Amino acid sequence: MKITAQQVNELRKTTGAGMMDCKQALVESDGDMEKAIDYLRKKGQKIAAKRADRDASEGVVLAKVSEDNTFAAVVMVNCETDFVAKNQDFISYVESIIDLAVANKIDSEDALKAAKLEDRTVEESLVDRTGVIGEKIELGKYETVTAESVYAYVHPGNRIASIAGLNKAGEAFAAVGHDVVMQIAAMAPVAVDKDRVPQEAIDREIEIGKEQARQDGKPEEMLEKIAMGKLNKFFKESTLLNQIFIKDSKKSIDQYLKEADKELTVTDFKRLALA
Repeated sequence: MKITAQQVNELRKTTGAGMMDCKQALVESDGDMEKAIDYLRKKGQKIAAKRADRDASEGVVLAKVSEDNTFAAVVMVNCETDFVAKNQDFISYVESIIDLAVANKIDSEDALKAAKLEDRTVEESLVDRTGVIGEKIELGKYETVTAESVYAYVHPGNRIASIAGLNKAGEAFAAVGHDVVMQIAAMAPVAVDKDRVPQEAIDREIEIGKEQARQDGKPEEMLEKIAMGKLNKFFKESTLLNQIFIKDSKKSIDQYLKEADKELTVTDFKRLALA
């Protein structure tokens, strides 16, 4: 199939790999962006970790918790240009959407689109905004967490936001909850712990680990062992409870939580980020 310059540029922007490497990866992957990223990784390319965050280039990401502190939501509303994304009227519009979502504890993207924002549904209001602004405006993503206590963090600039739930409630856990959502925003974990990493992701990491070892000239009988070592490193770096706490490199997030309460843990989290 024909690979376009736009596809090459998108992969290059996503991964940081060279132009010719990106083109070759797309050719070998029949234009499939996910497969092309894996192809580059197998070839040993050091790429940017933006797999889940590259759906749109511009927009606003906001998060908020309910008054009873048991429901949190994070929303991404996309636009075409940075100029619109930084416009206070547009930011206020996205704030109205997250306010509506949290006030009514809306639990899905479809339900949010159908919810009434003044006298129009959110979906209709997005179309209205497109007409007024002159850019495509759309609801990019919407995620929620329900727990005994929930926390939200919006990174300055409104491009990254995270929410998380703890299994216990109380003012004593407020600082811990805030640290957890900041950790999620900064370190982009893929799951709470290794038991919740999708099997598909595990299989992919093992396959990539084997291919990297093969590229390094390691003997075939050693590939499985090497790949499992890389997988364990992946679990440590990419699962929240096993990650090193960004405020104290001597402890993991799990250890930090246990210092506050030996039974304290994270039940779920969501993170949205613009590429």
